[in-house]
Amino acid sequence: MHRIVYLERDSIIAEVRRPDFPHHWAEHAKTLQGEVKERLAGATIAIVNKLRIDAELIAALPALQMVAVAATGANNIDLEACRVRGIVVSNIRGYAAHTVPEHVLAMLLALSRNIFAYRQAVADGSWQRAEQFCFFDYPIRDLHGATLALIGSGNLGSGVARLAAAFGMRVLRSERKDALSVRPGYTLFAEALRQADAVSLHCPLSAETSKLIGESELRSMKPSALLINTARGGLVDESALARALQEGWIAGAGFDVLSVEPPRNGNPLLAPELLALPNFMLTPHIAWASQPAMQALAEQLISNLEAFARGEPQHVLT
Repeated sequence: MHRIVYLERDSIIAEVRRPDFPHHWAEHAKTLQGEVKERLAGATIAIVNKLRIDAELIAALPALQMVAVAATGANNIDLEACRVRGIVVSNIRGYAAHTVPEHVLAMLLALSRNIFAYRQAVADGSWQRAEQFCFFDYPIRDLHGATLALIGSGNLGSGVARLAAAFGMRVLRSERKDALSVRPGYTLFAEALRQADAVSLHCPLSAETSKLIGESELRSMKPSALLINTARGGLVDESALARALQEGWIAGAGFDVLSVEPPRNGNPLLAPELLALPNFMLTPHIAWASQPAMQALAEQLISNLEAFARGEPQHVLT
């Protein structure tokens, strides 16, 4: 009988049904990193979200057969160590196909139309003191006719492309930064940045993509361009972005992620002067978290467990 231990149950708000095979189920609302080894002792299946499962931990868990990641990103799992041990690692795919693209478009609309600046103008009485019926101190741009560059064109990037096209945007799919040739339908990375009125990131975090967008990339973008990141905080040099926003290298940014979450020890993008800017939006990693999306995640999580128990593992990373 499988022993299943769910280490971070509170990381989703959804009904999580029990698997259809014989098992013992234990769950913890939250788990500290230092508690992982003890709680997984004897477990054959571990369900994790952001906790680290490294080679040392894997070596200390001889019964472990599967790591079920309750998310898409799995950079917190030592996949090679799992592969060597024959441990199956499965992740969640496709569940955020609507919620993340909608968040991206919400950020693009709010920044393009200067919604926060105008909201503040009403709050501080500027409109009330205006000499005419409207108050337009801040530029308003349409998404229609603007160029959107997508860095990463998987399920989420494609979802953003569909919504952007519906708004009349021209969509460029960027080639990988280090690519020596360009696939049909793609644009060189540097050229995509140069042409873009907005850039949206949708690639995984890896050694190759860490700080993919740094000072040189930000300076190569149009001064009127927007940068949206709903993928991983480490894709962007956050100190460089803070300077870009303060010094006007780009027009604005919308972020749903930071390099360390939660940001208990601060972050350049949490500086009060940045959070007060009307052209910078920072949300607490919730682009994925609509209620329908979380329920779809929960269902796929259990489906992954059941497929593994049948001997037909799915969504496998190892």
